[in-house]
Amino acid sequence: MAGAAKAVLVAFATVTAHGAMAQGTAPPGWWSSPGIIGTMVLLGIVLFVAALIITARVSSMIKSMNGLNSAQPEAGPDPDGGHQPEYRLKGDELGGSAPAQDAKQLVMRATSEPGNPLVDEKIYSRTRLDVPQDLRKLVIWFLGASAFWLVFGTLVGEYLGLKFVWPDMDHVSWLSFGRLRPVHTNTVFWGWSSMAMIGLGYFVVARTSATRIYSYRWAWWSFWLINAAITLGNICLMAGINNGGGEYREYIWPVMLLFALGLILTFRNFYATVKRRKIAEIYVSNWYLLASLLWTLVVATIGYLPWYQEGLGETVIQGYYMHMGVGIWFMTFTLGLIYYYLPSALNKPIYSYSLGVLAFWTQVLFYTLIGTHHFIFAPLPWWLQTVAIVFSVGMFIPVFAGTANFLMTMRGSWSAIGKSYVLPFFLVGVVYYCVGSSQGSFQAMRFTNHIWHFTDFNVAHSHMTMYGIVAFILWACIYAIVPKITGREPAQLLVGAHFWLAFIGVFAYTVSLMAGGTVKGWAWIQGVPFIETVIETRGYWTWRAIGGSLMFISHLIFVWNFATMVRSPRAAAREVLAVEPVAA
Repeated sequence: MAGAAKAVLVAFATVTAHGAMAQGTAPPGWWSSPGIIGTMVLLGIVLFVAALIITARVSSMIKSMNGLNSAQPEAGPDPDGGHQPEYRLKGDELGGSAPAQDAKQLVMRATSEPGNPLVDEKIYSRTRLDVPQDLRKLVIWFLGASAFWLVFGTLVGEYLGLKFVWPDMDHVSWLSFGRLRPVHTNTVFWGWSSMAMIGLGYFVVARTSATRIYSYRWAWWSFWLINAAITLGNICLMAGINNGGGEYREYIWPVMLLFALGLILTFRNFYATVKRRKIAEIYVSNWYLLASLLWTLVVATIGYLPWYQEGLGETVIQGYYMHMGVGIWFMTFTLGLIYYYLPSALNKPIYSYSLGVLAFWTQVLFYTLIGTHHFIFAPLPWWLQTVAIVFSVGMFIPVFAGTANFLMTMRGSWSAIGKSYVLPFFLVGVVYYCVGSSQGSFQAMRFTNHIWHFTDFNVAHSHMTMYGIVAFILWACIYAIVPKITGREPAQLLVGAHFWLAFIGVFAYTVSLMAGGTVKGWAWIQGVPFIETVIETRGYWTWRAIGGSLMFISHLIFVWNFATMVRSPRAAAREVLAVEPVAA
């Protein structure tokens, strides 16, 4: 697998270099640029993780087959005269004062060390959480709506990706690229990701505060306001009614006001729930969730007030809004979810509360001033561009702190990779958090920005972050918690199909556009006519369409899995504590 990884990296380098040199002579030593080297290393990390997961799954299959071959079950009488295996439990297998007996190999490993996690070392537990009916219904409806918007939004994205290969697919105005592209981005942003985040967040604030949601009425009002905003916003976009050229703020202000009202109700509800908590501490997840909601309201207000947005002022605000929307809303909220759902899934505390606090405050410090790195070499003050680059490099601190915290929490639980797809989803999301965020910092440097800006490389980067990080983490949280509150589990084969199609799809998608963007950037530097660069990029767009198709198929499988988990929820097997042992 290491050889395959090396081959992919060499192929990427060869393809981009060949395409670039075909258009002209590149500056000497361009491969030694920190941004180029860093990006190549990050791609190698993703391939290494893929090899790790494949190895774990294959090893688990081999051990399972060996266990089946070596097991000798006791035979009992068969009413028909033959013999059949006897699998009745006698009551002293795994408990009581007598020595543990495990003739059926339910436990793969045991230890007397108190700090060693045992739950993830066993075959999947059937224990269900006794969740209030109102909370269960609220979470399921938010996640169900998010699943719908995921399929709708990525169906539009799939159609747009095919248009790059077959541009004459249609000649209908409301299906034009300029109208559908913001439908795709806004739907997956505000529909899929935001709805899933809020639904999962309601469960977190209730469980970590050991109390009920302050107002279910407010929660349902926010549900309908946000869905109304997405529906009306998409209708307006397809009709040609939009907010102008501001990326991710194409919804007109009355539509975005509905979304903002939904966020205000959500923030008020979260805050009131945490305020009424029955434990002294505020768990670190709630720091991230509450701060993300509050900051997003500030960002939306700044992004839509028109008084100071004239000329270059609008350019500065656009960079601020666009990057803060991704980093302060999606990334910060998703990190808050990881701090609850990852320890909960592994039945162990987060590795370091202090690292979580460090990552929180450094995220606040550095993220607020990096939006201008989208406009390097633009007619903006040079000092402002430099500040954006410096603060982009500073983002290594919260990214490395968070990544180390999550990976150290997983330490000792790697065997779970071979037994369940929950940890692989978490692992890919955490690794992409490190890779995608670090790659963004490398891309902010002037040399790499000069090559890649305004090319397909930016599209690859956005999918590496919003898909590789946010989507994979949301799926991990959903697969971790929904079976526990409904009593139904999806088929692991279909969960595996979802994982691998999404993972391979996004990797093919991003690598092809990174290579194509590099070729296009060098061609522009050499003065090649624009239409020739379009022709040169068609092959990369084909791979983009293939990767996007795999991703879309995985979404259909996810919707099927979700429907399997939520249909006719079963009653909880037993009552559990209001708060799970996740605090450090």
